[in-house]
Amino acid sequence: MTKKLRYAMVGGGQGAFIGAVHRKALAIDGQAELVAGALASTPERARASGRELGLADDRNHADWQALLDDELARSADERVDFVSIVTPNHLHHPVAKAFAEAGIHVVCDKPLVHTSEQAEDLLRTVERSGSVFGVTYNYSGYPMVREARALVAAGAIGEVRKVVVEYHQGWLATKLEGSDNKQAGWRTDPARSGAAGALGDIGSHAENLVATVTGLELESLCADLGTFVAGRQLDDDASLLLRFKGGARGVLMATQIAVGCENDLRLRVFGSTGTLDWRQEQPDTLVHAPIDGPRRLLTRGSPWLGESARLATRLPAGHPEAFIEAFANVYLGVIARIRALQQGVAPEPLHADHPTLADGARGVRFIEKALQSAASTQKWTAF
Repeated sequence: MTKKLRYAMVGGGQGAFIGAVHRKALAIDGQAELVAGALASTPERARASGRELGLADDRNHADWQALLDDELARSADERVDFVSIVTPNHLHHPVAKAFAEAGIHVVCDKPLVHTSEQAEDLLRTVERSGSVFGVTYNYSGYPMVREARALVAAGAIGEVRKVVVEYHQGWLATKLEGSDNKQAGWRTDPARSGAAGALGDIGSHAENLVATVTGLELESLCADLGTFVAGRQLDDDASLLLRFKGGARGVLMATQIAVGCENDLRLRVFGSTGTLDWRQEQPDTLVHAPIDGPRRLLTRGSPWLGESARLATRLPAGHPEAFIEAFANVYLGVIARIRALQQGVAPEPLHADHPTLADGARGVRFIEKALQSAASTQKWTAF
């Protein structure tokens, strides 16, 4: 039996939504176990969170610096293999850099960091250290997203002409940050979230989804950012026009004030000979509409799907898989890359399939360019 990798977690303690999602995702396939952590921003909550998760006292730390110091003092056969960073955004850069410099592999939540300078710093750090680095754009882990990527690459819809990606949520339609809602508090705070609100939180997912499925490279963009809730410091609504190298066009919408919407992410890719249509709230289906035949409804788990979709599937067709499993697929890709490095072999691309540090850096640049465009009264801005 393959030995489980050991991981530590920074952030994700009591009251945190995404940390629990990451831990559940990592538990699904039995490939890794949580052995250490610094799980909250105060020593008391950090240790209380670790005790709830059953961490040993000597690996349940008050802060991430103590966690890293302790791991480096341990022998190689006891040290963690990777760290999962699920803190608010402002901590991503210092924590990721410190662990990567120490030669510990890193998985970081998105958006990667606050600035392109920080992203470039991480790229240089990882190049020196050789650490594996994954970014949890979890929607790239859905089987039917991977099937859509394979169909585009195989020419099933011809040349991509236009892409429309929409991400509608309604949970911030009121000033929720004025309550005790922890998620709303930090996501609307420029000091912790960064310079963007909805654009950074969910617009970055939309950008990554387009890049993952189509492989298109942005050439320029024109952004209109708005804040509808009085007193809110960051955007809660974003509309962008996109131009890609090669001539394709795109529209990206990301809003968190769409009353009645929950997690309504939709991608449509229009090609010269067909269209693909995927919705996150019905994630097990992908519509393929060819120019010369009837619409096809492709379903997850079907035997005629491509290998990348099959590898990302655990249950037979008709047994729903979704959000947590998509995270698990991203982690499986990172783990496969770590294992290959440990064994001194080249990773198999379809197994080591995950968003990379370069993807995260591109996402940061996307946010910055959109902010630049919006600040110049929606001028087209070169990417």
